[in-house]
Amino acid sequence: MKIRGERECTACGTRWSYYETGSVGCPGCGSLRSVGLDDRTEHTDLAVEFDLTPVRNDIDEVSVDDLAKRARDRAREHTKRRGFINAGDLRDLDDRYLAAAELRHVADVVGRRRDLEDREELYFLSLLRGADAGERPTTDEVPPTLRGARGLAYANAVREYRRDVRNWTQDRELTDAERGALETLGDHVKRIRMLDGDVDSETAERLLEATRDLANGLRGDELAFTQAQDRLEELEPGAY
Repeated sequence: MKIRGERECTACGTRWSYYETGSVGCPGCGSLRSVGLDDRTEHTDLAVEFDLTPVRNDIDEVSVDDLAKRARDRAREHTKRRGFINAGDLRDLDDRYLAAAELRHVADVVGRRRDLEDREELYFLSLLRGADAGERPTTDEVPPTLRGARGLAYANAVREYRRDVRNWTQDRELTDAERGALETLGDHVKRIRMLDGDVDSETAERLLEATRDLANGLRGDELAFTQAQDRLEELEPGAY
C-alpha cells in the first residue's frame, strides 16, 4: 500500500514515522487523528516482533506437540504481517523471515505426527532455538521426512517476496529479460508448491539464492542479475 509515512498528530502535534512504528496511533497521546507530511510511498514492511523466548522457556514443562503449536502460531503471526518494501525501498528476503516460515511448517508437521522420530524432534528444537535470531539449520541437517516442510516454506516465502517485488517495480521500466526472470521465478514457485515442497533441500536453497540475486539485479547489480538467470536455468524442469 502507498501511505504518507511521516505523520503529525492533530491533537498534540507529535511527529513520528509510520515506517518505524507500524502504527497510525500517535505515540504521544494515542490519538488516531493525524496528517501525512510527505508524499505517498509504497510500504508493506510493518514493525513486527518475533520472540520465541516464552516458548523456549517451557521446553521442560510441556509436551513437544504443545511447544510445536505455540511456535507455529508465533511464526505464522510474524510471517503474516511482514512485508519487504520499506518506505519505497525493496528490502532483502531475510533469514529471520525464512526461519519463521520454516518453523511454521515444521512445527505443523511435528504437532500432528504421533510417531515422531528423534531426528525430527531435534530438528524442530534446533529451529525453535534460533529462528527468531534468523538462524537456519544447514541443508544437510534436514531430515528426509521434513524436507517437504522446508521446501514449501521457502516456496511460499519466495511467492510473498515476489509479490512485493512486482509491486515495487510497477513504477519502473523493466527490460524483457527482467520481466522474463520474474515470470520464470514464479513458475518455479508454482511447481514446488504443486509438489507440496517435496524437493531436495539443495533445490530449495537454489530457489532462495536465485531470488536474492534477482532482487539485487533489479536494484542495479548487473552481475547479480546474470547469476540469477543462471540459477533459474539450473532449476529448469528435471532439476527436481
